[in-house]
Amino acid sequence: MLRKIPLFASIEPAKLKLLAYACDKVEFADGQVLFRQGDEGDSAFIVLSGTADIVSETGGSEVVVAQLKDHALVGEMSVFCDAPRSATVRANGKLIALKIGKGYFLELIKEFPELAGRIIRELAFRLAKTTADLAASERAANS
Repeated sequence: MLRKIPLFASIEPAKLKLLAYACDKVEFADGQVLFRQGDEGDSAFIVLSGTADIVSETGGSEVVVAQLKDHALVGEMSVFCDAPRSATVRANGKLIALKIGKGYFLELIKEFPELAGRIIRELAFRLAKTTADLAASERAANS
């Protein structure tokens, strides 16, 4: 199953077995929260199947800012930055994910620099998309 996840495609099978033992397979029902905005970042998740909503909470209201689907990585920013979660992530239907503890996640990054490169590229892509989305919504508001 791990070999099918692009993030882990280059990791040798023996290391994938160790990863499988170090992770927890977790299931979430519709509406169940993986983590809340402001929580400590103690783990990252990889969506194996299902969909999750990324929800921003401001001023007592919630806005779904993105959706995650199969093979998406989430929660890594707070693990990397040792900062509180920047958003809430909630299952949208049944969701199955791998939960990777902070310590093991950081060890993986040290051992497999190409994995760090892939994660950095994904973060840069998300930042560019968010910036473009904000610019588009500003243009729409000013029209």
